[in-house]
Amino acid sequence: MRAIAPLTPEEAPEKSRELLEGIIGRHGSAGDMVATMAHSPALLQGYLDFSRALKRVKLPRQLSEKVSIAAQGWIGCGTCMAAHTAAARAAGLSDTDIALAREATATDPREAALLTFAVRVLAEPASITTDDVTELRGHGFPDRTIADVVGLVSLNLLTGSFNLVAGITPDED
Repeated sequence: MRAIAPLTPEEAPEKSRELLEGIIGRHGSAGDMVATMAHSPALLQGYLDFSRALKRVKLPRQLSEKVSIAAQGWIGCGTCMAAHTAAARAAGLSDTDIALAREATATDPREAALLTFAVRVLAEPASITTDDVTELRGHGFPDRTIADVVGLVSLNLLTGSFNLVAGITPDED
């Protein structure tokens, strides 16, 4: 059930109105989550800035989508899972790759280690030790990748949590 309704630019607070109008001007529409985030200009601005910044991660697109799918498998946001599954398919991932990512694993042991780490960042960050980071380095992941994964997980937590609280569900098309 929908708990928070999306806003049109006319209904939104001034700063959110400006942001929504800019998005609509560039893309034709703002999307349900963004229009709903418009209730909070601070949240909307923060989400847009964070999302834009994380487009510059140095992970291959397929691996980035696997991280997002693993995170959303734990968070439980159907809207985010549907979006990341579609993006994963568009990036060339197979149904098997997607199913494994939902379980935070992969056929490649390196990727499996990174996906397990991603879910631990989400579910139990206090349990992560320097040995865990050293293990990822041993799999060939540089510190930048490790930091990027923390950022991707954080963005997924924001979007998944917001959608669940607002009651945003995947389209039934």
